[in-house]
Amino acid sequence: MNKKHRIKPHRPGLKFKLGCFFFFIYIFSFITGSSQAQEVAVVLSGETHAMLYPCSCPKEADGGIARRASLIKELRKKNPHTLVLDAGSFFAGGLKDEYTQNTQLDRQRTLVNLKAMGLMGYDAVCVGDDEFNFGREFLEENIGKTNIAFLCANIALKGALPYIVKEMAGIKIGIIGVIGLNSQPKAGGIKFSDPEAAVRKTVKELKGKGVGIIVLLSQLSESDSLRLVNGLEGIDILVLGQAANAEEPLTKTGSLLVLRPSWQGRHLTRLSLTIEAGRITGHNLEQLRLSEEIAEDPDILSLLPRCFSDSNCRKKDLIGSCDRPGALDSSCVFTKPAKINLSILRPITCKACDNQPLLNFLKAQFPGLVISYLHYPGSPAEELVRDFGIKALPAYFFDQGIENEKAFEALKNNIDKKGGRYMLKPEFSGFAYFLGREKIEGKTDLFISLYDADTPELLGAIRELNPSLHFLAIEQSGAFDATKGNLEVEEYLRAVCVNKYSADNFWDYIICRAKNINSSWWPDCISGSVAGKIKTCAQGEEGKRLLEENIALNKELGVMLGPTYLIDNQEIFSSRGAPTTEALKKIMRDAGHEN
Repeated sequence: MNKKHRIKPHRPGLKFKLGCFFFFIYIFSFITGSSQAQEVAVVLSGETHAMLYPCSCPKEADGGIARRASLIKELRKKNPHTLVLDAGSFFAGGLKDEYTQNTQLDRQRTLVNLKAMGLMGYDAVCVGDDEFNFGREFLEENIGKTNIAFLCANIALKGALPYIVKEMAGIKIGIIGVIGLNSQPKAGGIKFSDPEAAVRKTVKELKGKGVGIIVLLSQLSESDSLRLVNGLEGIDILVLGQAANAEEPLTKTGSLLVLRPSWQGRHLTRLSLTIEAGRITGHNLEQLRLSEEIAEDPDILSLLPRCFSDSNCRKKDLIGSCDRPGALDSSCVFTKPAKINLSILRPITCKACDNQPLLNFLKAQFPGLVISYLHYPGSPAEELVRDFGIKALPAYFFDQGIENEKAFEALKNNIDKKGGRYMLKPEFSGFAYFLGREKIEGKTDLFISLYDADTPELLGAIRELNPSLHFLAIEQSGAFDATKGNLEVEEYLRAVCVNKYSADNFWDYIICRAKNINSSWWPDCISGSVAGKIKTCAQGEEGKRLLEENIALNKELGVMLGPTYLIDNQEIFSSRGAPTTEALKKIMRDAGHEN
C-alpha cells in the first residue's frame, strides 16, 4: 500500500517572526508618533529697561545681561526646543528706568543692550512705548542692524513684523506683538490701528497657516490685555509687558496662561509646555534667579563697559565712583566712606514701624551709616517732636556730616534742616504712628479701591475683622474724582448708599461688585427691593453727603493709595497683594487688640 503523504503546515522561521515584529513596531510608532508628548520651553524677559548690570539692591543683587546670557545658553543646551522672548520696554530711559542718566548715556546703554540681546539669540521682542524713547528713526535704524524679530501687529513700523512663526518639535508656534494706542504721541507720526482688530486678524491668519499654539506679547495695560484676549479665541499664552502685579508670575484664565516677566531682568521666567496632538496639556513655571552664582558670559563681558554710573561700582564698606562712564575703558574707583550718624525717633511700641527697606536704601547711599535710636515719649525725643512739628513717627535725623557726601545732592530736597540736624521729610521716609490721635483699641479702618485686582480676595480675608471701609476717592469744590474717573465714583456712591439702606448686605454687595467690577449690572449684587432706593440715593445729594463722610478720614490722614490699614486709630501701614485672614489677625495681635 502506498503511504499517504500529509502536507505539513508551513511554520514561519525566526527571521520571519522578528521581521514582522519590527515591522509592527515601525508602523505603530509611525501612526502614534505625532501624538507623543513633546516639551517646548518659553524663556521670557520684560521691562528690563536696558539694565546691564546686577541691581543696586542691598539684598539679592540679581540680574545683569552677562549672567542672563549664560543662563540662556544653559537652558538651550538642556532643551534645544526653547523660545527666547521679550515682552517689551528693553530700551533705556523713560519714567520707569531708575538708572536713567542723560540722553547720550541712555542711548549708549540701549545700544549695548541690543547687541547683547542679539548675541543671546532672542527669537522675538515686542515693541513698547519705551522703544520710542529716542525717536522713531533711532528705533527703525537699529531694528535694521539686529537679527532679532521686532513684533507689533497694529503699527506700520519699518523693519518690524506683525508676527513670526517658529517650528519646534514638529509644532508651529506663532508669536504676535501688540502695542497700546497711548504710545502714539511718541511714535513720530506712525499710524496705529485698533489693537483688538489687529490681533484678531493676525490670529485668523496664523490659524490659516496651520499654527497650533499662539503667544501674544502685549504692551497694553494688564486690564486692557485681559479684555482683549477674553474677546477672542485662539491665543494660548498672554505675556504682559506692563503687568499690574508682577509678583504673581503665572495665572490661568480657563485654558489661557497669563505670564508676567520679572522686573528689570532680575529673574528669567521659564515656562515648560507639554504638548500633545498640537495642544498644551501641561505646564510648569520657574522663576530663575540671576544671582552671583551664575557665571558671567565672556562674549557679553567683552562689549560691556565696566560702569555707566557710580551705582555700578560696589564693594562692601566702600564708596565707588565711575570714571569715564559708558566707555569701554571705564573703571571704578573705591574710597573709604565717612561716618554718618542717623538717629531714628520712634514710639516705644509700634508694630507697624517696619523701616528696613528705607534703612537698606540709606545704607546703600551712605555706606558709613551709623544708626542709633531715640524713643518717644521721653527726652530728647519730645524736644525734637516740638522743634520740628512732628505729627507722625518714625522720624529720621542726620548730623551735619551728611552735607559732605556725594549722595546728599540727590537727597537734599527730601530733607528739612533745623539747627545742626537734618530730618527726612515724612512724605519721603514714610510713617507708621500718628502722634496726638486718641487710641481706640480694637478699631480697624481699611482704605481700598474696588478696582484693584486683589480686592475681592482681600475683602474676603478681612471681612470677619469687620473694618470700617473708606473708598479711595477725593473731593474738591463739591466734585468727586477717582483713578477710574466717573465710573469709580458712581461705584462708591452706590456702595455708601447700600451701607445705609441695606447694611446687613453691604459686605456681600461690595465683594460681589469687586468680583464683577467691569459689569454694569450692579443690581444683580443686591436685593431688587432696595435697588431703586439705592439708585435714588446715589444720584442725589444724599449719596454725595454719605461719600464725603466716608472719605473724610482719607483727607485727614492724606491717604491716596491702598490697601492701607489704620489700627487702633494710631498705627498705619499698607500691604501688597492680599494678605490671608491669619496674616491680618497676626498684625492685629501684634498691634495689641486681637484676642
